Order: sequence, then C-alpha cells, then structure tokens
Amino acid sequence: MLARIFGKAEPWSLLPLRIVVGIIFIIHGGQKLFVFGFSGVAGFFGQIGIQPAMFWAVIVTLVEFLGGIAILVGFLTRWAALLIAIDMLVAILWVLLPKGFFASKGGYEFELLILAGCLTLLLAGAKRPSVDQTLPKEI
Repeated sequence: MLARIFGKAEPWSLLPLRIVVGIIFIIHGGQKLFVFGFSGVAGFFGQIGIQPAMFWAVIVTLVEFLGGIAILVGFLTRWAALLIAIDMLVAILWVLLPKGFFASKGGYEFELLILAGCLTLLLAGAKRPSVDQTLPKEI
C-alpha cells in the first residue's frame, strides 16, 4: 500500500537528505568562513596537530561551505558528498573518537550520521530535482 502511495515520489526521495545536509554545511562552512575566518580555523587545526594548518583550514572551510551549496542544489553532488564524507571521517578519527559515541559528551554521533548521509548521496547521486539532472552523465 505504501509503495502505491509513495512509489511515484521515489525520484524525489533524496531531496530531504540533500536539503538537510546542504543547510548544515552551508551554516558550518559559513561560520568558519564569516565568523572564525581562515586564521581562526587554522588556529584550531594547529592546536589539534593538523598541519599545514592554514592550507587545511582553507580547504575544509571551502569544502563545507561550497559543498553544502552544491549538495543543496544538486550540483556535482557525488563529488561534494565525497569531499564532505572525507571531512567527517577525519573529524571522527582525528578529533571525536576519543570522546566516545554520544554527542552529549562531545562524541562522534552526529558526524557519523552526516557521514552516512554523504555516503548515501555518493552512491545514489542527487536524483530530482537537481542541477545534476541537466548535466552530461560523464560528470
């Protein structure tokens, strides 16, 4: 019965995921870009041993901000999802793993969920509606 009701909506099934992941990373990347600045992010990266700190601060900030926009509109979705998935994997392994699972204790629970969402988008693509639907399939 549910298949009959929602079956026609299947091409749109990843839109809610894209909207949420996109907004989360536009905000996180925007905070890094417009509030902390590259130097603030680099300072944090330097404190936790990520070197060269300024290089990675620029990369991570742009991946999060521009990747969030790309996922939201469905532009090069698989590439954006791959880069954000790597970002989340590094955050989990480098920073959050020692704090445990639960987000309430500073753990990796949230980042693991985002990683799973990005892996889903990496495997499935953007679906509809998306800019990707208008691009040649080779991209």
